[in-house]
Amino acid sequence: MKPVITAFMRAFRDLGDRRVIAIILLPVLASLVIWLVIILWFWQSWVMVLGDAIGSTQWARWLRDWGAQWLVNGMGALALIALMIPALLVTNVVIAEIFALPALVKLVSARDYPMLERRHGGTMVGGTINACAGITIFLLVFVLTLPLWLLGPVGLIAGALNSAYLAQRLFRYDALSEHAGAGEYDALVKRSRGRLFLLGLTLSPLNYVPFVNLFVPVLGALAYTHFCLRELANLREAEARGLDAP
Repeated sequence: MKPVITAFMRAFRDLGDRRVIAIILLPVLASLVIWLVIILWFWQSWVMVLGDAIGSTQWARWLRDWGAQWLVNGMGALALIALMIPALLVTNVVIAEIFALPALVKLVSARDYPMLERRHGGTMVGGTINACAGITIFLLVFVLTLPLWLLGPVGLIAGALNSAYLAQRLFRYDALSEHAGAGEYDALVKRSRGRLFLLGLTLSPLNYVPFVNLFVPVLGALAYTHFCLRELANLREAEARGLDAP
């Protein structure tokens, strides 16, 4: 638990760095522009399509019988908003991973881990496959767990777990790709899988805070960079002593 808290606190510390602030703005502004354009162009047509689809269900007919036609009328907009939440999250995370994370890894490693050898075990192809697999699983789980959102807190918990999975899956690879060897990456993920997920789960509640959630991917990129590079350093130190890594 202590390495997770340490990584989280160091990430918050780095948010005060002017270079980090400049890096933060890129994914946030890019995500906002992309989705503003999409909303302006497609909002009405998508609301109508979703509204018609929902309006033809048995559930919608049951609501009409109970005099809740107003709720049926708003279902299209509510469904679209629900679908946009993970879409915005994925967009922000992907932009942060592609554009912000390399710069953050360079900044953090130069300042906090200057002696950590770079073994370049990651590849662009490997990163792409990892990202595609992670996003696909995230979206499938989101669709399958949509009914849970009708149960209130259960939906929030499912969403937090799913967001934690996506964060650790995407950020761990890119945080380590330059410094870890291929074997080291597999060993570190195996040893630290629970803590990697716990770090993502610590970040997940912030995704439900308006405006703050725009900055969560960059905060996550920083936290995972600190955590993964520290764990890699510990792994190498333990191997040099002929011990199991902590």
